[in-house]
Amino acid sequence: MNIETPKGKQPETHIEAKGFSIFYGTQEAVKRVDMSIPKGAVTAIIGPSGCGKSTFLRAVNRMNDLIPNCRAAGELLVDGLNVYDAGIDASVLRRRVGMVFQKPNPFPKSIYDNVAYGPRLHQSYAKRELDAVVEESLRGAALWDEVKDRLNKNALGLSGGQAQRLCLARALAVNPEILLMDEPTSALDPKSTSRIEELIVQLKGRYTIAIVTHNMQQAARISDVTAFFYEGVMVEFDETSQLFTRPKEKRTEDYITGRFG
Repeated sequence: MNIETPKGKQPETHIEAKGFSIFYGTQEAVKRVDMSIPKGAVTAIIGPSGCGKSTFLRAVNRMNDLIPNCRAAGELLVDGLNVYDAGIDASVLRRRVGMVFQKPNPFPKSIYDNVAYGPRLHQSYAKRELDAVVEESLRGAALWDEVKDRLNKNALGLSGGQAQRLCLARALAVNPEILLMDEPTSALDPKSTSRIEELIVQLKGRYTIAIVTHNMQQAARISDVTAFFYEGVMVEFDETSQLFTRPKEKRTEDYITGRFG
């Protein structure tokens, strides 16, 4: 692949899977995946329902650890370190690898306390410092101007699009290196979807972003590289423009042209 960063340089690999599998009991849901996700780029993961794409995404910050009888095999490296090594602290990993889920899930707290939750968990802040973190995070999620006068109001009163941007601000507040987004716009209206897509494009470069999406037009609009998963197998991984216009695999072509899925 010939992906370029905004500075015109070939990016380094940030996340790398080497013969990586995920099992639910005896079922192999993700099958011996090999792929290198470039640093600072947006990587889209597409494929039909049940193909393993969300399972793979959640493996990067070990969210699958919370599922009974789920285990990993092979290697999944972040900055060259296998996140499944025995010495890796999953809580530290999840600070480096933030996540935004399919449905907005603000805590039943104030807008301020939602964003401040992670920073408070990891270290002590003076009030002024924490205020600055909250403001910076909300600005990063393009939400500050809409909520700056009601930071003490319950976050559950936000609209769906605002709530999803709040969840993004909450993820940004702990200063991650990687953002995982699992169908982040599937529950949103078109206007809110467009706002989130604009944010993703603005945030790339500062963060490595991996997004699972069923929306192939979305993948084409916002991603630099795209991986196509089918029945747990990563069938093809290439520059987005290449994969959508000149796919190398027939299964990829059949999926993106709507022959199945």
